[in-house]
Amino acid sequence: MNIQITPVPYEDKTILYNLIQLYRYDSSEFDGHVLNEHGFYLYKYLDNQWTEDYRRPFIVKVNGEIAGFVFVILDVPKEFTVLSMSEKTNVISDFFIMRKYRGKGVGKEVAFSIFNQFRGTWEIKQTYSNKIAYQFWKKVISEYNGTSQLQEKISSNEKWNGPVMVFKS
Repeated sequence: MNIQITPVPYEDKTILYNLIQLYRYDSSEFDGHVLNEHGFYLYKYLDNQWTEDYRRPFIVKVNGEIAGFVFVILDVPKEFTVLSMSEKTNVISDFFIMRKYRGKGVGKEVAFSIFNQFRGTWEIKQTYSNKIAYQFWKKVISEYNGTSQLQEKISSNEKWNGPVMVFKS
């Protein structure tokens, strides 16, 4: 299986918009997202992926076929993190692998590649009710870095409500 993770140029914004529809539909049972009056899920930070220097949108392909996306935020100051106390922290803001590729190691390889590309402290958050995402990230981070490096807590405050994991890559 050939997995490619490439930056998304602004010209391919529509591809990400379409993938966000699948992502939001998939996660709506956990986070309560609803369709707007036109039958679309909104994502207010889509344009920010290209207008803010610290954001990095990536598309994931498997054997040349679109398989998902990853939105990374780099060097977030500690006042914007939930658990990390590092001066700068990287965050995976959104991570989506299409069902066709789940359970085949694609998500793990994508996560490992992103962690290796952007070394530093990472904070990963999940929606409280999305137990599958929680299990995925716990396993991936443990395999990547070992559990001794993993800080974890359930947050319930104005910044976030759900599991938060912090580790160094």
